[in-house]
Amino acid sequence: PNPFNPTTTIEFNLPEDAIVSLKVYNIAGQEVATLVDNEEMSYGFDYVTFDASNLSSGIYFYRLVAKGLETGKTTQIMKKMVLMK
Repeated sequence: PNPFNPTTTIEFNLPEDAIVSLKVYNIAGQEVATLVDNEEMSYGFDYVTFDASNLSSGIYFYRLVAKGLETGKTTQIMKKMVLMK
């Protein structure tokens, strides 16, 4: 949900098995959290819980990068999140 306080669930669907990175950035573009760091994940629906209790209220972005193991195709998704405490 958006806005969230202090945790949210980031859901995504992988079209194939992939090496996945999922990072969170503040409005200035600084990385504030790494939720998934180059991990191999299976195709299909998955989710990661983000706990932002140590961050201040504001706008954040998450960036998911998935490189397919079979095709080598890279998929990138970036979405905005609003943290309200």
